Amino acid sequence: MNHTRFIHEPRKRPVVLSLQEVARFLDAAPGLKDKAALSVAWGAGLRVSEVVALKVSDLDSKRMVIRIEQGNGRKDRYVMLSPHLLELWRARYKTARPQGWLFPGRDPVQPMTTRPLIRDCHAAAHMAEIGKRVSPHTLRHSFATHLLEQNIDIRRSRFYRSPCDRSWCV
Repeated sequence: MNHTRFIHEPRKRPVVLSLQEVARFLDAAPGLKDKAALSVAWGAGLRVSEVVALKVSDLDSKRMVIRIEQGNGRKDRYVMLSPHLLELWRARYKTARPQGWLFPGRDPVQPMTTRPLIRDCHAAAHMAEIGKRVSPHTLRHSFATHLLEQNIDIRRSRFYRSPCDRSWCV
């Protein structure tokens, strides 16, 4: 009888940026489109695939929520929309006037792919001189950590202020 042994990998803690590092990181984003995309990744705690799949119609400024369609596990959900993110998106909307996708790709009919956003994330981290390994998922971890540091229940976070609602943020 063949016995299989499982080798357990040690769990590593995720990389988390401080609030000051996030501010430097977002300020160093190459363009307004990149700054808006990376800001929503952090300010709403979204996955990179959810950011690029956002449509203009997903923003609900009356309820201050963002609708995520078919996120992880093929489930729809709502996340918080901070006033600062809304202002940033309105500024972007005035300059780019996206029709369907909030972040269109080269072909406006298709959404932006995840690869350019990941590349822009690495470029912003390099320009901000952040020595940590930063990825769009790092922003998601940082979002959750910053809410926990403010003693906010993450499960009910859409009813509270985003960590992006600070005077220095975007």
